[in-house]
Amino acid sequence: MHHDWLEDILAVLDAGSFARAAEQRNITQSAFTRRIRAIEDGLGTPLFDRRRKPVVLLPALRSQEGALRRLGQDTRDLRRALRAAARGEGRIVTLACQHAITATISPGLVQRLTELGWSSVRVRSGNRDECLLQLISGAADLVVTYDYPDPADTLEPPGLIARRIGRETLTPVCLPEVAAALGDDLPVISYPPEVFLGELVERHLWTDLPPGRSITRRAETALTLAAYHYALNGIGIAWLPLSLVKADLDAGRLVRPLDAGPDHALDVRLIRLADGGDAGTLQAWETLVMAAERRGAGG
Repeated sequence: MHHDWLEDILAVLDAGSFARAAEQRNITQSAFTRRIRAIEDGLGTPLFDRRRKPVVLLPALRSQEGALRRLGQDTRDLRRALRAAARGEGRIVTLACQHAITATISPGLVQRLTELGWSSVRVRSGNRDECLLQLISGAADLVVTYDYPDPADTLEPPGLIARRIGRETLTPVCLPEVAAALGDDLPVISYPPEVFLGELVERHLWTDLPPGRSITRRAETALTLAAYHYALNGIGIAWLPLSLVKADLDAGRLVRPLDAGPDHALDVRLIRLADGGDAGTLQAWETLVMAAERRGAGG
């Protein structure tokens, strides 16, 4: 089977529709649909149950999905290894990190890996769902993301393995003059409700505001770093990782407004595919998990 055929089939399975798979593969929907038809013609059989939403393999072929995914991963690993060997490169790993993690936590992870022999650590930034999609599609080897605290550390997404490698605190911050002028109506910088931090703030923090407090959304952004700069510009209160704003709090540039409610604990999790990966990915996984355990962050 051609590599591009395999990637097209997996794109449909991961995206759940031809339209989203076409976006993922960076071609028009009509061209992608023609490619799927050509694949089916080449194989001599239809592949997908187009009546289902999301689109799935036909019943007779569903038992082969695992084999398709393993073949896709093996092919990507081989291509990556061949390119690295041709360039004379050593071990390479790609991390997909949530935006704030890219700025605050990833430098320590990159330092740890490069000190132990990785010749290149590539860091990709996105929101939580984008990072997980990069992992599933093979564009990233490991994901570093925020998650709700789970002391037992046993809740893992289907098909993935997750381990806690750190802790974070989400805290409301604003300029001192904004805090001094607060009334019952709080000017806030919000996240879209469909992203992880937006869901957390909407469901778990704003529902616990002190009695009589309400909010006015002054700005909305999915980028944690943008929310940080909005807060520095006096637009309103932003809920930000403490590691991102600690220096500003210590210097008095930002303050915690008492009327905005309490802090919220977060876990920092390292995630990989449950069906493994190449040797370099597994070595990077073990390195970061063991480093967290030595710090006492992975328990």
